[in-house]
Amino acid sequence: MVSSKDVAKLAGVSQATVSRVLNTPELVKKNTLEKVMNAINDLSYIPNAHARSLVQNKTGTIALLSGPLHNPFFVDTTTAIVNYASEMDYRIQVQFVNDKKLSEAYTTAFEQKVDGIILSCILNDDPIFEKLTRMQIPFITYNRKHQNNEYFVEIDNYEAGYLSAKHMIEQGHKYIAWVGGPLNVSTFNNRYLGFIQAIQDFQIHLPEEYKIITDTTKQSISESFYKLMHLQQRPTAICAGSDSLALNLIDDATLENLLVPEDLSIIGIDNVNLSQHSLINLTTIGSTSGKNLGYLAIEKLIDMIKNKNNSCVKITEPVRLFERSTTRKI
Repeated sequence: MVSSKDVAKLAGVSQATVSRVLNTPELVKKNTLEKVMNAINDLSYIPNAHARSLVQNKTGTIALLSGPLHNPFFVDTTTAIVNYASEMDYRIQVQFVNDKKLSEAYTTAFEQKVDGIILSCILNDDPIFEKLTRMQIPFITYNRKHQNNEYFVEIDNYEAGYLSAKHMIEQGHKYIAWVGGPLNVSTFNNRYLGFIQAIQDFQIHLPEEYKIITDTTKQSISESFYKLMHLQQRPTAICAGSDSLALNLIDDATLENLLVPEDLSIIGIDNVNLSQHSLINLTTIGSTSGKNLGYLAIEKLIDMIKNKNNSCVKITEPVRLFERSTTRKI
C-alpha cells in the first residue's frame, strides 16, 4: 500500500510537507504543492481519512438529529442540510427521531466523534443544552430552540401564530379552532401563544374544546379532527400549528366528505415545498425571505467549525402570509 512516506520520497520533500499539502494546502508554496500533488497522482495515493482526522482532531463529520420524515418540513430541511454539507466536504450522520426517544438519540450521537451537531428535536427545558455547552462542540438548533435562547435558527413563531388567526378573522370566521403540537416545544408553544393573542385582540370567543394539543401523530390528529367536527357548534376554520398538521387535517376532511375551503378553511405554518403543490395550494405562514431553516443552520454551523467561532447565533426570520386556496371568505 502506498504511504505518505512514498509520496514524500518521490516528490523530494519531507512527510511533514506532504501532511501540510493534505491539510493546509493554502500554506504551501505553489511549486512545492505541485510536486506533491503530482507525486500523489502518479502513485494513486489515497490519504487515510481516519488518520488525518486524528492528526487534525477533525472528522469531517456532523451529526444531524432531525424530526421524522412523515413531516415534509424535515424532508425539506434535511435535504438542504445534506446538500450544503456535501458541497463543503462534510459528511452528515442523520438520525430521524421523535420526542419520545430523545435520550437514545442523544446517546447515539455522542458515541461518535463529530465536528459539530445540528438538531431540531430540542425541548424548551432540555438538559442536553447544558451538556452541549460543556462539551465545547459547535452546535446549533433549528426550528426549535432552548429556553436559554442561544444557538438557534427559527422563524418568528409567535407572529406566525398571530397571522394565521388574523387571516381567518379577516376572512369573516368567528368559530376558529387551533390544532397544534406539544407546548413543551418552543415552536408549537410560541405559535399557540400568538394565535391566542390574536383571538383576544379581535375579541373572538374561543371555547376550550377548540384548543387542541396533539402529539402530532396521524392517529392523534384524526381523533382531534373527529371531535371538532362533531361538536354542536363545529368550527368553520382551523389554524394548524404546522403545514404537516394542516395536510393531515385536509386528508381527514376529505375522508369526512367535507370540502376545503367550502365547508372548512384550513391554514398551516412553515410554507414547506409540498404546500405549494398545485393540487394542494395550502394557505400558510412562512419565512418572508423564503430561506430554508436547515440551510441557514448548517451554513452557520460549518462557519463555526471552520473558524473555531463559538459566538452565539440567534436568528429569527420574519414571516408573512402565503394566501392560496385552502381558506375563503364567509
